[in-house]
Amino acid sequence: MESKQLYHRGYCRNSYNSIASASSDEELLDGAGVIMDFHTTEDDNLLDGDAASPGSNYAMSNGGGAASSSTHLLDFLEEPIPGVGTYDDFHTIDWVREKCKDRERHRKINSKKKESAWEFTKSLYDAWSGWLVILSFKLQCITFGALAGLIDIAADWMNDLKEGVCLSAMWFNHEQCCWTSNETTFAERDKCPQWKSWAELILGQAEGPGSYIMNYFMYIYWALSFAFLAVCLVKVFAPYACGSGIPEIKTILSGFIIRGYLGKWTLMIKTITLVLAVASGLSLGKEGPLVHVACCCGNIFSYLFPKYSKNEAKKREVLSAASAAGVSVAFGAPIGGVLFSLEEVSYYFPLKTLWRSFFAALVAAFVLRSINPFGNSRLVLFYVEYHTPWYLFELIPFILLGVFGGLWGAFFIRANISWCRRRKSTRFGKYPVLEVILVAAITAVVAFPNPYTRQNTSELIKELFTDCGPLESSQLCQYRSQMNGSKAFSDNPNRPSGPGVYAAIWQLCLALIFKIIMTIFTFGLKVPSGLFIPSMAIGAIAGRIVGIAMEQLAYYHHDWFLFKEWCEVGADCITPGLYAMVGAAACLGGVTRMTVSLVVIVFELTGGLEYIVPLMAAVMTSKWVGDAFGREGIYEAHIRLNGYPFLDAKEEFTHTTLAREVMRPRRSDPPLAVLTQDDLTVEELQGVINETSYNGFPVIVSKESQRLVGFALRRDITIALENARRKQEGILLNSRVYFTQHAPTLPADSPRPLKLRSILDMSPFTVTDHTPMEIVVDIFRKLGLRQCLVTHNGRLLGIITKKDILRHMAQMANQDPESIMFN
Repeated sequence: MESKQLYHRGYCRNSYNSIASASSDEELLDGAGVIMDFHTTEDDNLLDGDAASPGSNYAMSNGGGAASSSTHLLDFLEEPIPGVGTYDDFHTIDWVREKCKDRERHRKINSKKKESAWEFTKSLYDAWSGWLVILSFKLQCITFGALAGLIDIAADWMNDLKEGVCLSAMWFNHEQCCWTSNETTFAERDKCPQWKSWAELILGQAEGPGSYIMNYFMYIYWALSFAFLAVCLVKVFAPYACGSGIPEIKTILSGFIIRGYLGKWTLMIKTITLVLAVASGLSLGKEGPLVHVACCCGNIFSYLFPKYSKNEAKKREVLSAASAAGVSVAFGAPIGGVLFSLEEVSYYFPLKTLWRSFFAALVAAFVLRSINPFGNSRLVLFYVEYHTPWYLFELIPFILLGVFGGLWGAFFIRANISWCRRRKSTRFGKYPVLEVILVAAITAVVAFPNPYTRQNTSELIKELFTDCGPLESSQLCQYRSQMNGSKAFSDNPNRPSGPGVYAAIWQLCLALIFKIIMTIFTFGLKVPSGLFIPSMAIGAIAGRIVGIAMEQLAYYHHDWFLFKEWCEVGADCITPGLYAMVGAAACLGGVTRMTVSLVVIVFELTGGLEYIVPLMAAVMTSKWVGDAFGREGIYEAHIRLNGYPFLDAKEEFTHTTLAREVMRPRRSDPPLAVLTQDDLTVEELQGVINETSYNGFPVIVSKESQRLVGFALRRDITIALENARRKQEGILLNSRVYFTQHAPTLPADSPRPLKLRSILDMSPFTVTDHTPMEIVVDIFRKLGLRQCLVTHNGRLLGIITKKDILRHMAQMANQDPESIMFN
């Protein structure tokens, strides 16, 4: 029985056959267990020179006389102990262990399927569980798609509530309220008798200083009310609901445990407060937090299947697919969502997770399309139609926008991280409610006078992306006609700017400065706050300004060599909305350092597939410029700020240090805490647990030989000891603890020994003390290890943990190594 159990053998021993039978996406992790396995069961006790004669090696006397330990010892650990193999909060999972647990579970089910009809049914259930998960994904995506649609609708309604209310139907926003009105005009299409501003309702007048002040006051009142309610709900009910959530999702998908971060309370509160935070007018978006909301849904649905709920590695496959669904419904970009999960958040992304993510994104996008939250019968958020192609000379301003995006990204990351670090280290960070109220008040006071900062950020981006046409009444489209100066829009595409365009440019410049400053202080507040939409807004404003400038240059200087070949007199060769789209992609790329997924998201977001080359040029330029100032994006910077143990696969390790320079203990440290295989008592083992805070202990043959036997986790030892006291009689403080296959020889009056071999990892990863750290870092990244033991000629020297590697990398980069706080 023991040879068949994962917990009894130490995982992945003698598993070449299992590697051959593993699926292609599991071979990398599954093959890891045999790489460093230099220990065999037969040698465990032969390594100790104190072995007795053959007749008495593994016999013991207990009470009345001698007996075989295999016959009379109560091995209470023959069955797995509840809790063994699980992880504490704020600790990292062992990917190899989890994958081997799943393979052992599969073997056990297959070996029993011929015993009874019930066991055969269980094997069929396990075999079809992958398809059942897909069905669960469908339910999950339908739920999440509906949830995202409701968030969009509620956020638009509450955002318009700050300016007025629809008398005919309270649940209509401003646009919906005027849909059925027959009294609107082309110039004032947003004004209808059904929609009343607060000044009209309270004072009875729509114009004048008094009405302006009243509308100003009500705008600030609603903004502060929404912000206050959002931060209070987060602080009281779900502290994990604050922020974007993407840094924590990246860390969780890399194997870190954060209990409650993906729970039902977090899901509920984040959904509600996300609407309130967006409606408050703060410089934030809902698209990033929707990834967190989607992962909460995926985590809750994963508990329907023990295969995923009881295995942390398998659960992360579900979460990767859920993150793809989050981006899919946030932007209406199913393919971009899959690529976002692959490029930005996922740590381990096998092929089966790819098509599951694609299916999840597809269903979520289908549900979102059915709800039609944008009111345009389209899936995309910012659908655009440009009537002119882009020309080769325009690559110059596109690349300049990429440079601006990279500079903005580098500046924003440094400024935001500096402010968040100051918030952590000063008393101001102890009053999150006050901080949110203060930022919301400043935002509302400054935003109201400018129409481009007062309106919803998504509507602003849509207006900046839109090309001017006969049906557009925006101030950005008030060009002068050569025949009639008062005409708002000319059918002649080659047209000079009118006073409205120049006024709009000044307002956009002020809005750009406002957005840059407020986004720095808003991202990181204790409310749900995304960064996608604010970054895109900053880039869209800058791009629209550049686009209008290029348009006027082409009009007034069409004989320049840049424009002569492409811009004929009377021909429209510049599209300002395209520059806004390219600028938005560049700024978002500069902040997040995304490339492929970002380009796909933007062209899915706008429907502008023809303009993929300008997008690629701007995004790559922004990444190169941003990387010149620092290779990490905003999410990686916040991971490092919070001290999470995240080994970024994008970060290169080029130093020439060796394992012995990084391992613990160092020369000034106390000796390494180890356990011997058969001469510890329960009291001594409990003393080691109480006196140290290590997460695990190497097990050696003896302190003289220092020959390695295996590795035992602290949590597993603690659970095993507690379980032994409850269920096994005769276990005393002076009972002998042994990790070997057979019990050692003990005096006749000795209490019953305690066997803990089943919790021992018999094949821990080991490297020699001369192994380059570059190789060690690659092993940790690609196999997801928690720790690695260091040996010299087979003798144990020390241990390297994930935390040690992260601190060493921080030290090599001239950063504070103590900032890494978790294991």
